[in-house]
Amino acid sequence: MVTWQEDEAGVLRLPSGRLVRGRGLRLPLPGGPIPEFALYLLGEAPPETPWPARWVRWRDFWLPADRAAFRAALVEALDRAGDERVELACAGGIGRTGTALACLAVLDGVPADRAVAYVRAGYLPAAVETPWQRRFVTRFGAS
Repeated sequence: MVTWQEDEAGVLRLPSGRLVRGRGLRLPLPGGPIPEFALYLLGEAPPETPWPARWVRWRDFWLPADRAAFRAALVEALDRAGDERVELACAGGIGRTGTALACLAVLDGVPADRAVAYVRAGYLPAAVETPWQRRFVTRFGAS
């Protein structure tokens, strides 16, 4: 199994044991292994990378423009995280990345009403910035 190290900055352990890295693209690429797949959550197309990536259009502080495409991208990321190094990233690594990690945790078995707390405890205390992002996570489990 190829994966991140749990003690690496920004790495979240999901209930299944899969490890996913969250990060902000405004920051330099962390040292160590590079992603084998990335999901970028940005208002504009992300920069080119040497690894495969998928882009979900998502303006800063808002919600994904296409929720069905977002869900499909998360399902792919979760599947790939079983044996690949997967990262989720937005510009700052807090709001959109935290929201996506919380939704990923829901797909992996965390109850939707506890997913934000799960991500804040395991990834970043400030993750999921806005009230509508928190509400989106809570409702994500029902959709």
